[in-house]
Amino acid sequence: MTTAATVSEETDSPYALSHLDALESEAVHIFREVAGEFERPVILFSGGKDSIVMLHLALKAFRPASVPFSLLHVDTGHNFPEVLDYRDRTVEQHGLRLHVASVQDYIDRGVLKERPDGTRNPLQTLPLTEKIQAEKFDAVFGGGRRDEEKARAKERVFSLRDEFSQWDPRRQRPELWNLYNGRHAPGEHVRVFPLSNWTELDVWQYIAREGIELPQIYYAHEREVFSRSGMWLTAGEWGGPKDGETVEKRLVRYRTVGDMSCTGAVDSEADTIEKVIVEIAASRLTERGATRADDKMSEAAMEDRKREGYF
Repeated sequence: MTTAATVSEETDSPYALSHLDALESEAVHIFREVAGEFERPVILFSGGKDSIVMLHLALKAFRPASVPFSLLHVDTGHNFPEVLDYRDRTVEQHGLRLHVASVQDYIDRGVLKERPDGTRNPLQTLPLTEKIQAEKFDAVFGGGRRDEEKARAKERVFSLRDEFSQWDPRRQRPELWNLYNGRHAPGEHVRVFPLSNWTELDVWQYIAREGIELPQIYYAHEREVFSRSGMWLTAGEWGGPKDGETVEKRLVRYRTVGDMSCTGAVDSEADTIEKVIVEIAASRLTERGATRADDKMSEAAMEDRKREGYF
C-alpha cells in the first residue's frame, strides 16, 4: 500500500503524498476547519458508502478524542434494512448521537403527500431543512462528490444556504489555496463537502486501503428484483412491482443506496473489494447516472432540488 513516505513516481521525493493521502489530508483539514469555525456542526450519515468514508475521516481527524459532531439521517421509511442496521451498529460502536428526521412522520401528519411513483427521495427536503433549523445546526457535512452529477459539480466545498436552506449558485464563494469562508448571517448555514474532489474509484480504493467495513448490499449477492425503466429495483411496500413487472432472483450489487423506490441494482459478480474496484475502473457511467431514477426526472432534477434545500 502507498503511504506518505512512498517515493513519488513523478518527483522521486520521499515526502510527496500519494493521491489517496492527499485526498485524506484535504478532508481532515476541512473537518478541523469546521470544528474551529462553527458552533453546531452535524454529519449527514445514512449508512451509505460515502457517509461511511466521511465518518471514518472525521474519526481520524480528531483521534484520540471523540468526534465533536453529532450525526443526522433523513429516514424516508423506504431505506434498505441492511443499511439501517449498519447505521445503528456504527452509532453504537462509536458512542455517537444520532438525530433522525422521518419522512413518514410528515406524511402521517399530512404535511407531505405520497408521490404517485412511490419515491420519497424528493420528500426529504422539508424534514431535512426543518431539522437543521430546529437544532440550529450551522454547518452540515454531506458526502456529495463533484463526479456524481453536474449540479454537484457546481458546488464549492463550503456551500452557503440562506435562511430558507436554499442554494443560489450565483452566491458561490472562491476557495483559492484551500481557504474556506464560513461566514454566514443568523439563520443561514453552510453545507460542507469534504469528499468534493474524490471520485467513486477514489472512495473504493480508500475503503480497500483502510479496511473499512461496508453493508453487504454493496457487494454481489442474490436478490429478488424486477425491471423498471432499465433498472433492477427491489420489491417493497413502496409500490413495486406493478402489474406486468416480474420479480426474479439475480446476482446484483448496489453502487449507491437511497430510497428503495428509485435506487437500482446492477448485474455484478463483484463480491470482493478488489473485484468492485476493477468493475468501477471499467465503468463509463457514474453510480447516480446508472442507478438513480430520481435524477432522471428532468435534466435539472438535482439542481432544482438543491435550490430548494436538498443535498
